Amino acid sequence: MALTTAPSAEAARVLVRSLVERRLVACGTIFAGATSIYRWRDAVEENAEWVVVLKTTTARWSELVAALPGMHPYEVPELIAVPIVAGHPPYLEWLRAETETPARTEE
Repeated sequence: MALTTAPSAEAARVLVRSLVERRLVACGTIFAGATSIYRWRDAVEENAEWVVVLKTTTARWSELVAALPGMHPYEVPELIAVPIVAGHPPYLEWLRAETETPARTEE
């Protein structure tokens, strides 16, 4: 599982949809109403943000790390991993299946 933030609901939706379409994540859940307070370039900033929980696998992590910064509107986007230590087996199987690269078919 991974966490990121976005500056707007639309930016979060665009990001999650693209990641799901590329099978880098199986699902992204967007939470509105967060306020982030942080230091950036020697100033303390405070901004509304949307928290995004991304469900993925360790097999897709390196590809997610490589892809997300180029898709994200922030100069330095948050992307941190939180290990899934257990879960409902059918859900975990769905997650794995949705993040596999589908086999290419010959036409």
